[in-house]
Amino acid sequence: MRVPKEGEFITIQSYKHDGSLHRTWRDTMVLKTSEQSVIGCNDHTLVTEADGRRWLTREPAIVYFHKHYWFNIIAMIRENGISYYCNLASPYTMDEEALKYIDYDLDIKVFPDGEKRLLDVDEYEAHRKKWQYPNDIDHILKENVKVLVEWINEEKGPFSKEYVELWYERYQQLSQK
Repeated sequence: MRVPKEGEFITIQSYKHDGSLHRTWRDTMVLKTSEQSVIGCNDHTLVTEADGRRWLTREPAIVYFHKHYWFNIIAMIRENGISYYCNLASPYTMDEEALKYIDYDLDIKVFPDGEKRLLDVDEYEAHRKKWQYPNDIDHILKENVKVLVEWINEEKGPFSKEYVELWYERYQQLSQK
């Protein structure tokens, strides 16, 4: 697996369980890589949907991907505080083309005031039946929802304001090179 360097730009691709491309982010700046994770920043990043629609992200966001957890975390830095969008998804892989993962529909949104919402449960159930998600994946995803909620409640890792500030500051430093 290719390991991108700090300051390098990568593409992120999310797929659905059936292998179809779901969404692509162009030019995510890598802030840190390790054997287990990738931290990056999207800032007015071009996003292309599977149907060809394109849009730009509105604000800077710190993105966190891990090789063992079945989720990824997007910390959006907004005027009213940090909002989080967490995708329940396969652990990432990386090749010459992109960082890749399978999106499993379930999402958790965390608002600046700490309110949490589990989103897209109906979509998850419909796709689980349509694509026949194996029982072990269903179990893994539900267990990872619990892990995510624990991280949110404990303000662990990306859910710490200091973490987001540290990595956003690093992004600003790298952007000025």
